[in-house]
Amino acid sequence: MQKVFNEVNTSDKKCYEQYGLSEDLLMEHAALSMALFIQEKFEPGESVLIVCGAGNNGADGIALARLLFAKYDVHLFLPLGIKSKMAQLQLQRAQNIGIKPIEQLLPCSVIVDCLYGSGLNRDLDEFSIKIIHKLNQIKAFKIACDIPSGINQEGQLCPVCFKSNVTITMGAQKTALYTDLVKDFVGKVHVASLGLHRSLYEGETNIFLLDKFDMEIPFRLLSNTHKGTFGHLAVIVGEKKGAGILAADAAYCFGASLVTTISHQNLTLPYHIMQCHKLPENTTAIAIGMGLGNYADFEINEILNTNLPKVIDADLFYDEVIIDYLKDNLVLTPHPKEFCSLLKLCKIADIGVDELQNNRFKYALMFSAKYPNIVLYLKGANAIIAYDFKLYINKYGSAVLSKGGSGDVLTGLIASLLAQGYNPLNATISASLAHSIAANKYEQNNYALTPEDLIMEIKKL
Repeated sequence: MQKVFNEVNTSDKKCYEQYGLSEDLLMEHAALSMALFIQEKFEPGESVLIVCGAGNNGADGIALARLLFAKYDVHLFLPLGIKSKMAQLQLQRAQNIGIKPIEQLLPCSVIVDCLYGSGLNRDLDEFSIKIIHKLNQIKAFKIACDIPSGINQEGQLCPVCFKSNVTITMGAQKTALYTDLVKDFVGKVHVASLGLHRSLYEGETNIFLLDKFDMEIPFRLLSNTHKGTFGHLAVIVGEKKGAGILAADAAYCFGASLVTTISHQNLTLPYHIMQCHKLPENTTAIAIGMGLGNYADFEINEILNTNLPKVIDADLFYDEVIIDYLKDNLVLTPHPKEFCSLLKLCKIADIGVDELQNNRFKYALMFSAKYPNIVLYLKGANAIIAYDFKLYINKYGSAVLSKGGSGDVLTGLIASLLAQGYNPLNATISASLAHSIAANKYEQNNYALTPEDLIMEIKKL
């Protein structure tokens, strides 16, 4: 996993004061990283439009123009003028080799957005909004320098944003690039080297970006095993019984030796899923909440009061009963509306979904501060896992998963790993990655995925 930061000014300052790397030197490396990316992807002679702001993000772009000049058809556009000392210095250097800024936007093969970057702390003015709208309308490959213009430090739109194919962010990963609100604007994120290894540039953080190799698939490495070796999961099946059945099937296919549904209804189950009216004595984990509805038939307090590891989902996030059982060995998997209800029940915040989506990291950390021993999985385009006041971001979510039943499969995956002995954090990280990565491997139309398709892809991981 990679470290992620709310800001990197502290790291820049360390470079100046501790390593003797000047602002000018860092800027040259930033520009060189962008130049190398363009040179690797595009043939010499292609037209490159670099749109620069008045500050140091613009200065990065002007330095890039100088590095590409003569090899590419470079057009430097300075719609906001030049203000910072570094921008003035870089413009003089560019002019010294013959670069002349253009007066209006031109068609091109590549657009590099260097208007604002991570320094934006206000809504854009009308003139900047018009420029971004025009840039978004041009058919070209689009690169954002540091952060697409129009995204502030909190990862909110102000109110429009440059839509990039690639964002080349400077020095380190930034939280602003991984909010749900900006997922359709940042494209693929590359971290530019600023002249030293990232381990030296980066400091301490409590936020991390998950990578594919953080997924620990429950492969069976021992031969001397039996059907009790890999756990026994109990899945509570409620009124909307399909949700629990999907979770049970997903859990079985992700390695749990035994899966039993707990229900007083007559269920039509796959042959490999068992049914009982109470928890089996050898239960090693519980999944509860999905499709629960009216649970008068269940001894919910008795189920929740067990010391077994549990995944809680869906309907229970609207019920005060959950408050008495927020303790160790617990994974919560709410979607945004459910999380808003949970925050209110826990007396952490009384907010709506829009406020949450604008500040997902903030509220996930607030919950983790009050309940550090509980694993929270906040669903979204970029899911957030919170535990012990640390955040883990799963960037692999996609619209393929925007279907009923996908969340039930996720619950089953997490519960399966809990039943097999994973700790709650590792179970959630691995199941989350398996869920997203399997969905991304689906080869049919992206609107067509069913929960059964998703389970089939998980089998292939």
